[in-house]
Amino acid sequence: MRKILVIDDEKPTLSMFRLFLNAYGFTVFTAENGEDGLVVFQKEQPAIVITDIKMPGMDGLEVLKRIKELNPLAEVIIITGHGDLDLAIRALNMNATDFINKPIQKAALDQALRRAEERLTMAENEEKEISWVQEDDMACIDIRGNVNAASEPVLLEAYGQISTWSVPKILFRFNENASINGAGIAVLIQLLTESKQRGQAVILTGLAENFRKVFEMVGVTKLARIVQDETEARSVLSGMSA
Repeated sequence: MRKILVIDDEKPTLSMFRLFLNAYGFTVFTAENGEDGLVVFQKEQPAIVITDIKMPGMDGLEVLKRIKELNPLAEVIIITGHGDLDLAIRALNMNATDFINKPIQKAALDQALRRAEERLTMAENEEKEISWVQEDDMACIDIRGNVNAASEPVLLEAYGQISTWSVPKILFRFNENASINGAGIAVLIQLLTESKQRGQAVILTGLAENFRKVFEMVGVTKLARIVQDETEARSVLSGMSA
């Protein structure tokens, strides 16, 4: 049974989380401020932390920073206000692994927890997060789990291999559990810029909805189109020339 810590200064929100997360089978710990949350984190070492970003005293970004210093592998899900995408991006730049908006919707919480569980399982099983394969005139790059600074050499290796294939089309297939932080986004933009300079047609697919919004905000969509599913991606690529 995984441990999970929720940090939020609103008692009704903590009560809601306790109700849902106990029902999901987690061992739930809660804290009403960042300082108390860090004390609980150090004592209980939960695999997943959910923290509000706006709190009196120590805010969620500082909590995120301190937790990542204590355990870089902890899954930290940030709660932002509706429309606070800039804050979500700041959190991703500080290695948050996911974010959900207030008012919290059950479906969004379910999806974020499922993604965190899948990433933790992948890490425990030491599964590869990035792989690539050639299909005729196209290279497919599969991305799962956490894409961060540690992923940079693997992504560069993938692009190095693809350059030897001289393929005119590239399909990035993101698993829905993929999380990409600021460092990962920077590497992706670098690679997409290279593809654009080479005249390669690139499509991204499979991203969770919240990360699609982040990609749109940081300008990834100026370099490559994002579509909902692989069938649509292949259809679009078939009509694109290098």
